Amino acid sequence: MAKNFGDMGGLMKQAQKMQADLRRLQDDLKDRVLEGKAGGDAVVAYVNGAQELLQLKIKPGIVDPDDIEDLEDLVVAAVRAGMEEARKMAEEETNRITGGLGGGLPFGM
Repeated sequence: MAKNFGDMGGLMKQAQKMQADLRRLQDDLKDRVLEGKAGGDAVVAYVNGAQELLQLKIKPGIVDPDDIEDLEDLVVAAVRAGMEEARKMAEEETNRITGGLGGGLPFGM
């Protein structure tokens, strides 16, 4: 029975290390910037690894006051692309730490 408690202690240490690694990853992801592009780079959304929109760039020549809907669609597409890149990166990094057990980064930790 004492052996089982030893194994449990090892598992607890592993879980604590994994939790600390995930917290470090959360901080690291906030500093990583990814780009989501739409309309042949006409609209570029800069998103960090924590899936926060940081900046939006729009090429001046694509702004048509008579067709705002197209610009709005490009903005949405660029932001979605950036968020998807951030989600994929966070998932890959989390899986690297958890060996695929995490299922996603627990941002609410």
